[in-house]
This record gives sequence, structure tokens and C-alpha cells, in this order.
Amino acid sequence: MKLIYALTLGLMTATAALAQEGMPQSQGTITKIDTKWKKVTIDHGPLENLDMPAMKMVFGYADGMMDGLTEGTKVLFVAGRVNGKLTVTEITAE
Repeated sequence: MKLIYALTLGLMTATAALAQEGMPQSQGTITKIDTKWKKVTIDHGPLENLDMPAMKMVFGYADGMMDGLTEGTKVLFVAGRVNGKLTVTEITAE
């Protein structure tokens, strides 16, 4: 179990580092957090790296990413495709 946790933490750290280097951040507002299924709904501006216009979308996220965030929080985030699924790879409250 510790190995899985360490690998997950390492992947999240590496992903965040890559996101900071070249992925543009988008602005949005969290409208729903589903902790059971690890899904977050964000009403966001354009996602340049995914060539998507502004809209409300559901994204997956990794354990611990939504800690301290609540519905209604304005955020800066990076999203990408992880194993073919739209996923938040970095998120911070504005």
C-alpha cells in the first residue's frame, strides 16, 4: 500500500511539474465535487491545450487534489487526457 501511495504521489508531482512548464492554466469555478467517484465539475474558460471552448465539464482527479476546495471556489487549473480520460492535473484556489 505504501508503494502505491508513493507512486501516486510521484506521478502527481511529475504531472504538476510538467503542467507548470508548458501547459496553460484555465480559470473556472467548481460547481460540484463527487468524492466517491473522484469527479469534479468545473464551469471553466477555454482549455487551450485541449482546444475546447468555455463550458461546464466533469473531470477526474487524483486523491488529495480537492482537499481544501469546495463548491463555489474559483480556481486556476490544468486539465489533460490521462489514460484517455479528461483529468485535472493541477488545481489551486484563486
